[in-house]
Amino acid sequence: MASIEFPEDLIELERSAWAQIQRGELTVATARKVHEAVAAFAEQAGLRRMDVELGLKTLVRYETAA
Repeated sequence: MASIEFPEDLIELERSAWAQIQRGELTVATARKVHEAVAAFAEQAGLRRMDVELGLKTLVRYETAA
């Protein structure tokens, strides 16, 4: 899979959702917001939604503290 240049607002949205998941507090509204943002970005960029979602989750969940 090629490297995807994610916009910062999409990264921040996923970070927020991931933090909620870790606390056991993810809401349907948050999950839907992330899904819709991922789908919109994928369509605009001409990419498969699944590739965008996987890349974004990988970036956020496995990023290392600098």
